[in-house]
Amino acid sequence: MSKLNGLVVVLLLASSFCVTFGALLPNGDFETKPNPTQISGTKIEGKYAIPKWEVTGFVEYITSGTKQQDMVLIVPEGKHAVRLGSNASIKQKVSTQAGKFYALTFSFGRTCSQEEVLNVTITPSSKGHSGILPLQTVYSSVGFDSYAWGFRAEANAVEVTLHNPGQPGEDPACGPLLDIIALTILDSVRPTGGNLVKNGDFGQGPYVFHSSSWGVLIPPNIEDSHSPLPAWRIESSKAVKYIDSLHFFVPEGQRAVELVGGKESAIAQTIRTQPGRSYALTFMVGDGKNGCVGPLAIEAFAERATTRVTYNSKGTGGFTRGKLVFKANKDKTVIRFLSTFYTMTIDGSMCGPVLDDVKVLHAHSYRNTPNHV
Repeated sequence: MSKLNGLVVVLLLASSFCVTFGALLPNGDFETKPNPTQISGTKIEGKYAIPKWEVTGFVEYITSGTKQQDMVLIVPEGKHAVRLGSNASIKQKVSTQAGKFYALTFSFGRTCSQEEVLNVTITPSSKGHSGILPLQTVYSSVGFDSYAWGFRAEANAVEVTLHNPGQPGEDPACGPLLDIIALTILDSVRPTGGNLVKNGDFGQGPYVFHSSSWGVLIPPNIEDSHSPLPAWRIESSKAVKYIDSLHFFVPEGQRAVELVGGKESAIAQTIRTQPGRSYALTFMVGDGKNGCVGPLAIEAFAERATTRVTYNSKGTGGFTRGKLVFKANKDKTVIRFLSTFYTMTIDGSMCGPVLDDVKVLHAHSYRNTPNHV
């Protein structure tokens, strides 16, 4: 049995389940095996052969250590995972609360040399809760990454489908390897304590697997209304990483984000402001104690104002504070952060500066705050 089973709360209701705060989907780690008569080599035979899941197309049941030519396939968690061949999919129906926001978290990795993508779809959906995640970039050195996908439930039961659309002319058996699939309900976020930024401490976000040490990637170009990181959107071609204090150094609280893709890794939020008033944007810049060594810099933008804050990292944890004063021109202002440099750890994982504790205060309130930076 997976170690995750003792760390999540799962309430089984027939073939579906209810989400409380974060839960592995029933057999979301694929450790409950198909009947041996329903496997031919590694290929799944039968639509319902994998307990709790429905499969379509060429789907393989992969055991850790399985060899593919001269490559050994790595399973993210436990001993088993699935691989989706070209135009293959797996899906499961889960109980949700209509109107609530959710984040789906899962791990996947490349197993073939050609370009691989994964299509995530939530139904029913009138707003097209579907998106394609590219696998061209592998951020970690372990051979796979964890991703989160956000959506708003439009019914009290939704169907989660993970599909490999494939590429013309490719090997039909090639495709992404999937494992540890979980769902988290996201609470509403509001400005608090005079801070105009919502979720500025990044306390609300996707489920982070307790047994993993690589964090969860938030995919690029996600609108804030559908983001697995409430109130924030990823305005870039590369993902940002959501990290926790169990596995990383976090400057404030339990969660933060790491900008792992240089200037191609940007995060933004639109806040309400009053035209003509001055504001102070403050934030923390540090390293995640993950071997990310060297100068780490975050550029911050608000209206026409900009600043760059550099933290000289030794890779052992720590932070500095940044400040940007700006005057609002409209009743809504976009604040944006990006990493100045591309950086990698010694083992080859993409890394970058950690961003945390983002606040926007009225300039006079900021000046009257004790110990302000």
